[in-house]
Amino acid sequence: MPKIPIQKIDQCIWRIPQNFRQDMKVPVTIFASEELLQKMQVDRTLDQGVNVATLPGILKHSVVLPDAHEGYGFPIGGVGATDYNEGVISPGGVGYDINCGVRLMVTNLDEKEVKPKIIELVNALFTNIPSGLGSRRKDFSITMSDLDRIAVEGARYIVEKFGLGWREDIEHCEEEGAMDGADPKFVSPTAKSRGIGQIGTLGSGNHFLEVQRVEKIYDAKAAEKMGITHEGQVTVLIHTGSRGYGHQICGDYLRVMERASAKYGIRLPDRELACAPANTPEADQYLKAFKCAVNYAFANRQAITHWVRQSFEQVFKKSADSLGMKLIYDVAHNIVKLEEHVVDGKLRKVWVHRKGATRSFPANHPLIPKTYRDIGQPVLIPGSMGTASWVLLGNPKAMELTFGSTAHGAGREMSRAAAKRTTRASDIINDLKERGIYIKADSAETIVEEADEAYKSVDKVVEVSHVVGIGTKVAKLRPIGVVKG
Repeated sequence: MPKIPIQKIDQCIWRIPQNFRQDMKVPVTIFASEELLQKMQVDRTLDQGVNVATLPGILKHSVVLPDAHEGYGFPIGGVGATDYNEGVISPGGVGYDINCGVRLMVTNLDEKEVKPKIIELVNALFTNIPSGLGSRRKDFSITMSDLDRIAVEGARYIVEKFGLGWREDIEHCEEEGAMDGADPKFVSPTAKSRGIGQIGTLGSGNHFLEVQRVEKIYDAKAAEKMGITHEGQVTVLIHTGSRGYGHQICGDYLRVMERASAKYGIRLPDRELACAPANTPEADQYLKAFKCAVNYAFANRQAITHWVRQSFEQVFKKSADSLGMKLIYDVAHNIVKLEEHVVDGKLRKVWVHRKGATRSFPANHPLIPKTYRDIGQPVLIPGSMGTASWVLLGNPKAMELTFGSTAHGAGREMSRAAAKRTTRASDIINDLKERGIYIKADSAETIVEEADEAYKSVDKVVEVSHVVGIGTKVAKLRPIGVVKG
C-alpha cells in the first residue's frame, strides 16, 4: 500500500487528493489536530476514508471527523453523501448498531443535593434499567404486534400506548422519534425474536447511563434555551441503540448487499463496503428494515427515560415533573438519511451516511425542533466513563464542510483486547472513586474494555469541532455516577 499523501488545507483541516488512487471519485477531507491525525495513522482509518471516496455516486468528498478510528467498511467518525439518483446505499456507512445515539435530560437538582445519594441513585438506575450483553426486561413485555408498531411509530408508540414518558419528549427527538417509511415485513423473524425483550435496556460495550454535573457553560444563551441554567446542575445522559434487533438487521442486509454489489457490477476495494444503487429493490428493502431499527432505538431510549425518571422519584421522593426532568434532545450517530445539501453551488438531494457522526444543523433549519430553531440544533458528544461529555451547537459551517455533521464521541484509541492487557477493573473503580465518580457495571470485563485510556481525549475532539466551526461549545458535563453494561 503506497504512503497516503496528506495536504494541510487550514487549521485542523487536511486533504487526501483525489489523484492518490485511480478509483477515487472525490478527495478525502480530514478534520483533526496534528495529534489526532497521527492517531488515525496507526490503524486503517485513512485507508477506509479513501475507500469510501470510491463509492459510486459519492459527492464532494469523503469526510473523516476528529474522533475517527477504524470501523466496518467506513471509518467510525466518517461521513459520505451519495447522489439521490446515481448514488448507493451502504450498510457499512451506518454500522451494526443502527441509530446508536444519545439523549440528554436536565434536572433542577444541584450536585450538592445528589452527591450524598449518588450510590443509592446509581444502584436504583442499575436495578431499574437492565444492562449488559444480551440484557432483557422481565417486567415489561410486548407482543409481536407491539414490536411492529414500535418499528413504525418509534418513541411515540412507547409514550402513547404504554405511558413511558411525556408527549413533549417526542418534540425533542431527532425525526420526532420516528423515521417515515419503516416496514417491519422486511425485518427477519430472527431480528424480531432478538428485539422483543430488549426495549428499555442499555446493552453492553460503550453504552452507558450517566448522572452528570454541569462543569462549565460556554454559550449561556444556547445553554439556557436548552434548560442548562447553571454550573453544578445535574443532568442525565443515556447512550444506547437498537440492541440485537438492529444488529441482526444489519447482518441480514450485509449479505443481501454483497450479492447486490456483484449483481450490479459494483467493484469495491473492500467487501465491507457492500452496497446497492439507491433506486434498486435491495436498497429499498434495506432502508425499510433499517428504519425499523432506527425507530426501535428511539423507542428504547424513550423507555429508558421513563425508568430514569422513576429511579429519581424513588430516591428523591418527588415527582419527575417537580424535579424538572425534561429532555433536551435525542440525537442519532449511526444513520443514513435523505437530505438536501448544496453541492457545487446547487441544492441537491443526497443520501448522507453518518457512521459515528452527529447531525449538526444550524439555526433556522426546518428539520430541527421549533424550540431550538433560533439557536441551532443541540449536538451531544459523550466521552468515556471517567471523562467529560459535551453539548455543542449546530453551525452553518457544518453545512458547508461536512454535510451538516460533527463528531460523535471520543473515539477509540486502543482495542478492547489491548485495554484488557493494560489495566484491572478494581484499579479503574478505585481511580474513579478518587475522582468522585461511583460506577456500577454488569461485568468487570466491560469496565476494563471501556477504560478512559482506551479512548482519545474527547476535549481535544471537541476543540477541533469548535475551531473548525462544525459544532461549537455550549456546555461541558462531568460524570458523578455511571451505569455500564
